[in-house]
Amino acid sequence: MHSDVSLNHLSAPNGEKIAYKMSKGSGPTLIWCGGLKSDMEGGKATHLHDWAIDEGRSYIRFDYFGHGVSSGEFRDGTISRWAADVVQVIDELAQGDVILVGSSMGGWASLLAATQRPDRVKGLLLIAPAPDFTQKLTWAEWSQEQRDTLARDGIVYVPSDYDEPYEYSRALMEDGKANHILDAPIKFDGPVRILQGAADPVVPWEYSRQILDVITSEDVDYTLVKNGDHSLSTPRDLDRLVRTAKELCRRVS
Repeated sequence: MHSDVSLNHLSAPNGEKIAYKMSKGSGPTLIWCGGLKSDMEGGKATHLHDWAIDEGRSYIRFDYFGHGVSSGEFRDGTISRWAADVVQVIDELAQGDVILVGSSMGGWASLLAATQRPDRVKGLLLIAPAPDFTQKLTWAEWSQEQRDTLARDGIVYVPSDYDEPYEYSRALMEDGKANHILDAPIKFDGPVRILQGAADPVVPWEYSRQILDVITSEDVDYTLVKNGDHSLSTPRDLDRLVRTAKELCRRVS
């Protein structure tokens, strides 16, 4: 295992710091964009990094603002802020062509970043991608009490699988609404690979499949994994992730 790559920091706006780990090699550069509240030490992020090192490929994983060991409070984060982190990593760390690997919320951030850097982002590997989730998945499932709480307190706490609950702020929900991308064509023409669990309780496959209807690329493969959950982290899932990354690197090269 090579997951002990040294920790570094990028200077971000307002004195914030984005923590990252990277290894240099041949292109295209793979950039891991994690999910909501997850960090760069997750199983998929590190497994892919180990593979990249073995293959001599450029790879970057990082923690968004308010995530992991980056600075900032999670409750102060927004979708556009996290997408801006992806763009900064592309601009300041990545060399040459880029493939964004976006998991769940990271799929949304990746799609936003790809449309902002079309000259750099040449491929997308999306795992249970959740564009527009704040409104169309989260808000849609909230009780009236939760909606009233957001209006009154400006924040709603929802239990998570992490150490502390998800904190959905009014800013996050409003910013999410302003950055919807499933309601119009998503202009991206590079190869896109989507991995989705058929038994995902967080992002239903029917939901992520909507990306096929709006993305302009003709080179899109959508893989539905029978009994697959939201994390897609079993050994078979990780093998599939690596195979897909390998194939995408070949396509982009």
